[in-house]
Amino acid sequence: MKSFVLMLQFLTRIPIPISIDMDQKTISRGLFFFPLVGMVIGCIAWVVYYVFSFLSRDIAALGAVMGAVAATGGLHVDGLSDTCDGFFSSRTREKILEIMKDSRVGTFGVIAILFDFLARYSIIRDLPQNAAFPAFVLVFGASRLGAAMLITFGKNARSGGLGEMFSSGSKKGIFFLSFAVFSLLSVWIGGWSFLICLAAMLLFCLLLMRYSYKIIGGLTGDVYGAGIELSEIVGLIVFLVVERWI
Repeated sequence: MKSFVLMLQFLTRIPIPISIDMDQKTISRGLFFFPLVGMVIGCIAWVVYYVFSFLSRDIAALGAVMGAVAATGGLHVDGLSDTCDGFFSSRTREKILEIMKDSRVGTFGVIAILFDFLARYSIIRDLPQNAAFPAFVLVFGASRLGAAMLITFGKNARSGGLGEMFSSGSKKGIFFLSFAVFSLLSVWIGGWSFLICLAAMLLFCLLLMRYSYKIIGGLTGDVYGAGIELSEIVGLIVFLVVERWI
């Protein structure tokens, strides 16, 4: 339970007044709970969506987007912004890493944030209301599973960063157990068709990892955040397609 609470404290802004040391053992076990934390965030987004759905679908969609951002404190949005600022700067590997560590937001970062919010709003607005709950809960969970996959199997682009703190203690067995449990939950909540969505999201994360290797020779905490944000957009699109056509 310490690992679960620690992951809630790290990945969300849910106030939990419990002091837990971020030791290697607790962090490595915490990777198992990544999808579960994502499902909690998805539930928060759905509650906001449901409350405002009585007003209009537009307001409900906007509320869901803002609810997710509030639940995470914009942690992953910041990672997406920093990653885009660095990756699209057309600089050397060392300069890109320096840009990604810079707290200031550049042009590509702003564009990425706008695209992220607009894409989410547009897709969520078109989701059937009866499909919103499984969409939020499962897509948000799958995106964190994708991040756990990158942490477990990827290599670090630099030493001493946040990404290395997680990846250095990661264990493949923990990821596969998390994958198995989440897959069963996905089938139970969303049916067998959601596995298509899950496969698309994990494939996207692998493509992002390959691209990151090409640009900076590895992964960073910012890339993990970018993977979460972008794979959620991919997941919501695929979910919408599957819901309408399969």
